[in-house]
Amino acid sequence: MTGLVGLIRLYLRRDRIVLPMWILSIGLIPLLYAVSFRGLYPTAADREMFYQATANAPAQLAMVGPIFGDDLGALVTWRAGVLLTLAPLAALLTVVRHTRAEEDAGRTELMGSTVVGRHAALAAAIVVAAGGVCAAALVASVSLLITGFAPAGSIAFGLGIVAVGVVFAGIGAVAVQIGSGARVARGYALTVLAAAFVLRAVGDAGSGTLSWLSPIGWSAQLRPFADERWWVLALPAASAAATIASAFVLAGRRDLGSGLVAERAGSARASAALSGVFGLAWRQQRGLLFAWMLGLGLIGLVLGSAADSVGGQLGSSAAISDALGAFGGSSLVESFLAAAISLLGIAVAAYSISAILRAHTDEESSIAEMILAGSVGRGRWLTSHLVFALGGPVVMLTLVGLAAGIPYGLAIGDVGSAVPTVLGTALGQLPAVWVLTAASALLFGFAPQFSNSAWALLIGCVLLGQVGAVVGLPQFWLDLSPFTHLPRLPGGTVAATPILWLCVLAASGCLAGWWALHRRDIR
Repeated sequence: MTGLVGLIRLYLRRDRIVLPMWILSIGLIPLLYAVSFRGLYPTAADREMFYQATANAPAQLAMVGPIFGDDLGALVTWRAGVLLTLAPLAALLTVVRHTRAEEDAGRTELMGSTVVGRHAALAAAIVVAAGGVCAAALVASVSLLITGFAPAGSIAFGLGIVAVGVVFAGIGAVAVQIGSGARVARGYALTVLAAAFVLRAVGDAGSGTLSWLSPIGWSAQLRPFADERWWVLALPAASAAATIASAFVLAGRRDLGSGLVAERAGSARASAALSGVFGLAWRQQRGLLFAWMLGLGLIGLVLGSAADSVGGQLGSSAAISDALGAFGGSSLVESFLAAAISLLGIAVAAYSISAILRAHTDEESSIAEMILAGSVGRGRWLTSHLVFALGGPVVMLTLVGLAAGIPYGLAIGDVGSAVPTVLGTALGQLPAVWVLTAASALLFGFAPQFSNSAWALLIGCVLLGQVGAVVGLPQFWLDLSPFTHLPRLPGGTVAATPILWLCVLAASGCLAGWWALHRRDIR
């Protein structure tokens, strides 16, 4: 472990922007939910109504997690259950970025030529990821404590975040040893995370048995503010120890730059589809595109199936109607659809950013250098990725609109009017998504070393547009998010001016990024 402390300092310096962003984003969300739930459900009767409706809504249990009581703390931690998926996602991506991605870029070999132990890089990456998860959990627990919640439940919720985060830091470390590259390792680790989410969702919507096979389910079963079950922590502790130990054992059985599962040899001759730069971009982007389409389509189906019953779940509180009405809609169900689809719009923006960052990855790994050494110009190369970053959201939001609109229309017995309404609501997210696409292209064109900061912009939009609207942030702050300026569909008035301005901003940003790429050096 020679050089471990120095590598930890190096990783912390490289993550000096990203790490605090996701620590604060994860840690402060429970505080925002606590403030909003106090206003939305001020009486015990309101909370009891919400608890009864939620406990009998399998779709809500599958999407968010199990709910164990009508205590205000139990409601807040139930709603913040999404953090049990976000924290492990941040942890595994941190481990992959500081280990296998560094190997792919050749920097690990450079560091290995100095006085650094063989396993020091892996240990430092796990320490940084686990430390980030612990810091986020500490912020979350303190946030709940200072707002008056019981210490036991607050600590249990924080420990749940730590438990699932450290388990997936270990899973990410194992995936790094198995995959043939950083992209493949991320795919393996994300597949495990998706499987854990599905097991938790199916289990919570049914008998609950399958939830005990998922690390996400273990953290939920701690039951914060509902007679905490501390013994559950033994399961993630044992799993984390096993996965981390396995990662170090496997690391000693592979060569630097290779994985235990070798990459398949490609065909001796390229197909006609790979004869141009657009064919190459299609091959690079299609896996990501199909995976997002599958996930968003399933979420759209669940959303459309649950929409008709949401009125009974949310009750008749005026505060709830006001909060949801900020997202649009002329009825509680339509407001719920508007709020949920706006979240999916944020998810589609995440895909669009990742499609642009694929070009950044190619530049970092010298693939772009080989492409541009031929007859391909920089403009065509960036355009080949922009096609997916701009066109992919159109396909995805159309799929979301159809997947949610058809079951909702069947539930209310009016498919003919429900599908166009929900489809229009989904496609209405496009201008804001394209603005974030343009911001990513701008960063890539002008300051490629800060390309990953596009994720910080996305997180800012999540906090401003989704949580800020509920807790009543001043309009000035809400206006900083492009999603604030979208028409409040369904049921709202469509004004052409804001949509036009968003489209002009998006087009200008893409063109400026395209122009800047021609006037800088390839890294």
